[in-house]
Amino acid sequence: MEIAGKPGPLTARAAGLMACRRCGRVHPGEAQICQRCGGPISSREIKSLQRVWAWLFAGMILYIPANIYPMLLTSTLVSKRESTIIGGVIDLAHHGSYGVALIVFVASVMIPIGKFIAISYLALSVQWPIRQHSHLRHRLYEVTDFIGRWSMIDVFVVAILSSLVQLDTVATINPGIAAVSFALSVAFTMLSAQSFDSRTIWDSDRPAE
Repeated sequence: MEIAGKPGPLTARAAGLMACRRCGRVHPGEAQICQRCGGPISSREIKSLQRVWAWLFAGMILYIPANIYPMLLTSTLVSKRESTIIGGVIDLAHHGSYGVALIVFVASVMIPIGKFIAISYLALSVQWPIRQHSHLRHRLYEVTDFIGRWSMIDVFVVAILSSLVQLDTVATINPGIAAVSFALSVAFTMLSAQSFDSRTIWDSDRPAE
C-alpha cells in the first residue's frame, strides 16, 4: 500500500496510529498511555540514538583491553601461562583443533567487530538518511540483535574451565582481566542494539509525517 504521491509502504505513523512497545496494542496517534498495560506510548523513542552511541562507544572501548590483556591464566607446578583471545585461537590451531579455533575466532572476534560496524551503520543511516531498501536494514538490525549473545562463548569457556580445573597446587585455571572486559563489552553492545528504535529506519526513507 502506498501513500498518495509518495512511493513505499504505508507506515502506522503516517496512518495516525501508534503501537505500545510493551504489549503491542495499537492506539490512535494522540494516545499517550496504553489502555491495556498502562505503559507510556510515543511515536519514537526520545534520545534513542544518544543511548545507542553511548553504549556502543563503551563497548568498543572495553573491547580493546579484552584483546590486549589475558583471557585465561593457567598455573601448574612448573609454569604459568597467560592466553589472550587471539593467542588462544593460535594455540588451538597449533594443536590441531581447527574447528574449535574457528568457532572461537568467529564468536570472539568477527561477531563483535561485525556488530560494531552494523550498529554504527544503522545509526548513521538514520542520522544521515540514505537511499537503501528499509527492509534490508530492518533485517540487518534483527540479525545484529539476535546474534550478539553468541559472542559470549569465550566467557562461557573460561567460566567452565575455572570451575572444573582446580587441582590445588597441581594446576589451576583462572579468568584474566580480559574476561571481565569482554563480558562487559558484549553486554554494552547488546544494550546498544536494544536501545536502537528500529521504527526510525522508516523515517529515513521519507520526511517525517
